[in-house]
Amino acid sequence: MGQVLTVTSGKGGVGKSTATANIATAIAEADKRVVAIDFDVGLRNLDMILGLENRIVYDSIDVMDGRCNINQALINDKRVKSLFFLPASQTRDKSVLDAKKVEKLIVELKKDFEYVLIDSPAGIETGFERAIYLADTALIITTPEVSAVRDADRVIGIIDAKSKKAKEGGEVVKKLIINRIKPDMVKKGQMLSPEDVLQILAIDLIGLVPDDEMVVVATNTGEVVVKNPKSESGAAYRRITKRILGEEIAFAPLEDSKGIGAFIKGLFK
Repeated sequence: MGQVLTVTSGKGGVGKSTATANIATAIAEADKRVVAIDFDVGLRNLDMILGLENRIVYDSIDVMDGRCNINQALINDKRVKSLFFLPASQTRDKSVLDAKKVEKLIVELKKDFEYVLIDSPAGIETGFERAIYLADTALIITTPEVSAVRDADRVIGIIDAKSKKAKEGGEVVKKLIINRIKPDMVKKGQMLSPEDVLQILAIDLIGLVPDDEMVVVATNTGEVVVKNPKSESGAAYRRITKRILGEEIAFAPLEDSKGIGAFIKGLFK
């Protein structure tokens, strides 16, 4: 049975869909069979980041309501043959995500894929609860801003209370990705440092992603930065993926910030 990784944050605009697309692509490039699911019903954008928006015929709601089977709705990535995508409906709202139907869908996907990545919607309502319910691992995304970190802290509490593992007396593994770090601002004390964020959230760090203009360019061209050897954020997502797959990868020092470099070295003392 495959592993379910839910990419979530609570707050919108922190990079969940970008992270999902890049991590899913990198896992697939490691010869793993992967499906990425967009749970942002009514506001999907994972399809555009993957460059697959023109290939959508059916969506996850069509599958759950019996209008098609899973194979009809799944879209194979153009470039990475072991990566598949299941889009969200653009014309419905999150209230249509019936708990039993969602569970049945994910259980079926776990039979065929080694990794099921769920792109959680913003907020902490129905769509979010469905996205985190069956998670084996939650990848918590935050930017180094007080409001984003506060929302991430709230999300961690909900996962610990409402996931299926929590209801069965277990715990979802939680890993932190700090996104859009600007080292020069951290150095000047104008942005929260990774250490600040970790002290607040108290979960394991799995990735530090620097602010990178290439992400915007990639999104607008239907590419993923993880495939760009010149992208710093792409390199960060490749390292995150290796950690997900069980490799011990050192955190790379972020440029222009002695404070961050010292903090990263401290992680491995």
